[in-house]
Amino acid sequence: EVQLVESGGGLVQPGGSLRLSCAASGFTFSTALMNWVRQAPGKGLEWISFISSGGSSTGYANSVRGRFTISRDNAKNTLYLQLNSLKAEDTAMYYCAKDPWVVPGNRGQGTQVTVSA
Repeated sequence: EVQLVESGGGLVQPGGSLRLSCAASGFTFSTALMNWVRQAPGKGLEWISFISSGGSSTGYANSVRGRFTISRDNAKNTLYLQLNSLKAEDTAMYYCAKDPWVVPGNRGQGTQVTVSA
């Protein structure tokens, strides 16, 4: 059973930074393509980033490119997302997800990020 536990969210001022973590278990993390997705209040899920199993390839949505950085530590079975230059529109629940991320069972419970002055 896929288990993903996100942490690191919180309240931050515009322009601030956060680092999200996701502890993975129940599958072979080191061979899995991983994603971060988010859901803003009243909106659908938005894919924001992926990282290949070995970490050599990454991709970002236009909305976060240049501000967010995805990374992973396969020795620790942990996925990360560094969020910089945060904006109010980044306020959302953030989920890590094993690919395919559209499958509900492949996502964690999420960690809330709120960007507000």
